[in-house]
Amino acid sequence: MDKRTLVITVMITIAMTVLMTMLSTFGGGFASSSGQHAPGDITHKLTGPILLHLATALSAAILGPFILFRRKGDKTHKMLGRIWAALMIFTAISSAFIRAPGAGIAGSGFSYIHIFTVWTLISIPLGIWAIRRKKTRMHRGIMAGLYVGLLIAGGFTLVPGRLLGNLLFA
Repeated sequence: MDKRTLVITVMITIAMTVLMTMLSTFGGGFASSSGQHAPGDITHKLTGPILLHLATALSAAILGPFILFRRKGDKTHKMLGRIWAALMIFTAISSAFIRAPGAGIAGSGFSYIHIFTVWTLISIPLGIWAIRRKKTRMHRGIMAGLYVGLLIAGGFTLVPGRLLGNLLFA
């Protein structure tokens, strides 16, 4: 992948992120729900995007150490790496549809954790570009950094007051 292809890939990734964010913003997002529910019943908030996000993020979190701590460069590493990258892309895309209208940054419904969405959608193609250019150290840093970011972002979802925190600690 040459520099021109990298620039095009990054631009497409950014455009996709902006498009999905706009769709989520103008569509009201999927983090809010309509209808009446019993007090304390938060299971109605487990929407499709939230369930997809949770499934792919947990899968990536579990798969990560198997990739990070095993031998690098063989067929298994490449296959698991591709699966992990796809999981991270799906995790990032689904997060664009998880918001709380009227809340978040300037009432947009997006929290600061959504910055990780954009970062992921830029970093995955960059990490792939790096390894294809034999920039192993850069690839390793990007992918390990994304994994650490995944764990940190996941940790923030467990804070009481957030959906998963309430499910676990209520």
